[in-house]
Amino acid sequence: MVPWWAKGSHKGTSVVVKMENPNWSMVELEAPSEEDFLIGSTPTGSREKLRGKNAKQLTWVLLLKAHRAAGCLTSITSTFLSFGSTVRRRVASGRTDDNDIETDENKAVKTGFYNCIKVFLWLSLLLFCFEVAAYFKGWHFGAPNLQLQYILSVPLGFKDLFDWLYTHWVLIRVGYLAPPLQFLANVCIVLFLIQSMDRLILCLGCFWIRLKKIKPIPKHEAVADLESGEDSFFPMVLIQIPMCNEKEVYQQSIAAVCSLDWPKSRILIQVLDDSDDPMTQLLIKEEVHKWQQEGAHIVYRHRVLRDGYKAGNLKSAMSCSYVKDYEFVAIFDADFQPSPDFLKRTVPHFKDTEDLGLVQTRWSFVNKDENLLTRLQNINLSFHFEVEQQVNGVFINFFGFNGTAGVWRIKALEESGGWLERTTVEDMDIAVRAHLRGWKFIFLNDVECRCELPESYEAYRKQQHRWHSGPMQLFRLCLPDIIRAKISVWKKFSMIFLFFLLRKLILPFYSFTLFCIILPMTMFVPEAELPAWVVCYIPAIMSFLNILPAPKSFPFIVPYLLFENTMSVTKFNAMVSGLFQLGSSYEWVVTKKFGRSSENDLVSLVEKGPKHQRVGSEPNLDKIQADLKQEQKARKTKHNRIYTKELALAFLLLTASARSLLSVQGIHFYFLLFQGVSFLLVGLDLIGEQVI
Repeated sequence: MVPWWAKGSHKGTSVVVKMENPNWSMVELEAPSEEDFLIGSTPTGSREKLRGKNAKQLTWVLLLKAHRAAGCLTSITSTFLSFGSTVRRRVASGRTDDNDIETDENKAVKTGFYNCIKVFLWLSLLLFCFEVAAYFKGWHFGAPNLQLQYILSVPLGFKDLFDWLYTHWVLIRVGYLAPPLQFLANVCIVLFLIQSMDRLILCLGCFWIRLKKIKPIPKHEAVADLESGEDSFFPMVLIQIPMCNEKEVYQQSIAAVCSLDWPKSRILIQVLDDSDDPMTQLLIKEEVHKWQQEGAHIVYRHRVLRDGYKAGNLKSAMSCSYVKDYEFVAIFDADFQPSPDFLKRTVPHFKDTEDLGLVQTRWSFVNKDENLLTRLQNINLSFHFEVEQQVNGVFINFFGFNGTAGVWRIKALEESGGWLERTTVEDMDIAVRAHLRGWKFIFLNDVECRCELPESYEAYRKQQHRWHSGPMQLFRLCLPDIIRAKISVWKKFSMIFLFFLLRKLILPFYSFTLFCIILPMTMFVPEAELPAWVVCYIPAIMSFLNILPAPKSFPFIVPYLLFENTMSVTKFNAMVSGLFQLGSSYEWVVTKKFGRSSENDLVSLVEKGPKHQRVGSEPNLDKIQADLKQEQKARKTKHNRIYTKELALAFLLLTASARSLLSVQGIHFYFLLFQGVSFLLVGLDLIGEQVI
């Protein structure tokens, strides 16, 4: 009889077993050959010897599996211990988003929003205790109709107090709570489907663009002129670099812009410094002076009063008398590094196209693989540029200016009213006004400009608050102008519904309301139901579509889905603040940068010697490195925060997931569990850069 481990086809190949413990050595085991299984044709002694040999091999395999299992348990234990110690440090530091001095929300508004979430949390805890008690008393229901049948079939006279209370609670749920909750859920589902359809249409449009290889092409004469040098199209170009207290990245942006391949006599670089730190001002001024000595046509401007933030800075720069000599203006934020051929690939599109007002390029990120937060941002922004911006540019000829890495026709800026200080999204404001005046836009997906992503959740959260409160401020201000504008009805509908309402208001509204409030509430009011395709299948499909422009990020599709729902809290709060002009929605908070690419430039400078001009001269290198070290020390003294709203929602979702176990709702349970863990990690600031 053949032993159980000898069944099947086997070959005499060697098996190498490597033990991870250094006390073990590498052992080579010989797999059984076909002769080993010819038990009947071998002597009895040989059989016993073969059995002993196979038993020894099996022992080694079992030891290997036990060793791996022990290593796995050790790893899990150390992970939980590390997580526990991190949580203790967060709690001991006592720093939450409530005591943040530079908060981006008004205290009264923030407290009110947080109190609403706490009400839902305490209500869910109370109901969970009530449901658990009912469960152990025999109230086991799998569907709402069974609940109602059981209640109506049992005489009230034979019930004790708890059964009487639970009976009336179920009747209140059925008659008063479930209908409005189900109605609100259905409304959110409809909005969810509309937004999903919009996302699907955008992806189909992007697929069509790739299939037909559609992309903006400049006039052939302009391209030939640039290559031949005869009758070259080299108009006067003004370049602006607005910055404020960004000493980590100022060198790389100035060096990249000064290295642009464009005639020096036909370009002027304005470094627009709003810094209030004297040391930063001095460093930037020295850098500008250094490039002036190298022959660059560059000037330094500093404002004492930072009125209007970035919009005020750009408006002040455009008021200079020499601006009238320039035809185009290119804008780069302090962390952006255009390639040397940037102007040659963008400015020719303006030739013989008098109604073209803007050429926008896409962003690429030098730190997209720095941590999980930057990887998730890369997924989101890749979809924004390659799908939203490209499709809107090709089929609608309108998209929001990204505020940087773009070239404007100065005449379009002046005719549209110039830079206004009425919102924190001055880039979107000028784009809307220019579109209403009839100017056309072009998006170049194949021209990239390097920049840096926020690496800490605090910086990313403040950035997202500004990006979602500003559009709602702008919508209130420009809605009458859109209605009165002399453009087609389709363009008005596209701008009002698609650009503002669907993508800036409806998306954060249903994302927060449906998945963070309604879904957990349906666990305690099971008469109002959310289908499984709303909870799982449609979000999974949408996440898959979102990740298509960044296929290398496919392993992060589940964290991306959970993180986007987690960020809906910040986006919803910002949307409400901007729409109703609540809190500090007009406050501009500069996104914190760490100068990852500038550090790489320093390394390349040391390797290539002082002849390299992208960063600066050798004597200034020590000072820059000292500043970077000082910044790193300051970063270590900083503390991660605890975000109370996210933590409250984490406990709400985890409580709802525990409640879903009582009704055996598998998909709902897993979604609520993982979403609750996602909120917990974000609430404890365990995503992104860690400083303690």
